[in-house]
Order: sequence, then C-alpha cells, then structure tokens
Amino acid sequence: MDIDPMETVEQLNEPADDSQDKKDQVSHQLNIWVAITVALLATFMGICKVKDDNIVQAMQQSQANKIDHWAFYQARNMREELAKSTELQLRLAAKNVPADQKAEYQAAIDSYAKLAREQHEKKDELKKQAEQDQVDYDNANYKDDQFDLSDALLAIAISLLAVTALTKQRWLYFVALVPTGFGVLMGLAGLLGWHIHPTALVALLS
Repeated sequence: MDIDPMETVEQLNEPADDSQDKKDQVSHQLNIWVAITVALLATFMGICKVKDDNIVQAMQQSQANKIDHWAFYQARNMREELAKSTELQLRLAAKNVPADQKAEYQAAIDSYAKLAREQHEKKDELKKQAEQDQVDYDNANYKDDQFDLSDALLAIAISLLAVTALTKQRWLYFVALVPTGFGVLMGLAGLLGWHIHPTALVALLS
C-alpha cells in the first residue's frame, strides 16, 4: 500500500489545530465576559454618578445655609447686645429723672427688654438651624465618601479588565473581580443608605 505523505502531514496537524481552536474559544469567551462586566460596571457607575452629583449639590446648599444662618446669628447677637446696653443705660438714667418722666423711661426700658428677648430667641433658633445644616452636610459627605471610594475601586477594576482583554490572562479577570465587588458594595451602600464607611481608607484617599 502506498502512503500519501500529504495525508500524514494533515494527520499530524490535526491535534495542533484542535488545541488552537480551544484556545481561541476560551479567548473569545473571556472577551465576552470582560465586555459584559465592563458594560455593567459603566452603567452602575453612571447611576452612582448621578446620585453623587445630587449629593454634592446638597452639600453645597447645606454649606451655604450654614454660613447664612451663622451670619444672621451674629447679627441677632449684636442686636441683642445693643438692646441690652440701651436698656441698662435707660435704667440708670431713670433713677435721676423727674417722677413725671419715669413712666416714659419705663416704657422704653420694657420695649428694649422685649427686643432683647426676641433677638435672643431668634438667635437660638438660628443656632439650631446652623447646627442642623452641619449635620445635613456631614450626612451627605458620608454618602459622598462612599461614592468616591466606589468610583475609585471600579476604575481600578475596569483598568484590570482592559489589561485582561489585552493579555488574554483568565486569572487576571478574577483578580479584577476583587475591586469590582468592593466597588459595587460601596456604591450600593451609598444608594441604599447602608452604614459601610471604611474611615481609615477614606482618610488616606482624602
């Protein structure tokens, strides 16, 4: 029987072709995983970005309100002190006025005493509002830190996924899932109000 050399070559090449096909298939599947993961992360980051922008606006508003309330507080405080000072001067002067003028002095004293009390009450209310503005700012900043950390972690994850797509290293994809998991967790914490706040890490990055 004659042996066809071309047939022998084809038989030798078949295992190599099968091995290459398997590698190509694995590489194709890996690219699909990377593409889907990046698309999902980009969508999630977009949602978090919208929420974070609203929080930053709320922080700016709280900060502006706090400044305004403390400014009004100082103004009320000055009015209170001025009213008290005028009241005291009138009380001292009333001791040396004729009896027929004491009623007028007393009316003026009562008026300035009332004004001082009103300014004190309004001043205390402004202080409470300013302190509440600070609480609102701190609460918003807490969530802002969560979104900032989520954004940083997901950016790292996407970078690792890009390297995965270039190098075709499957293990690198699973490495990228580590910052992905933590990034998604912090994003969900910001969206759902979970009290997850790695203070040390936030302080390091801030």
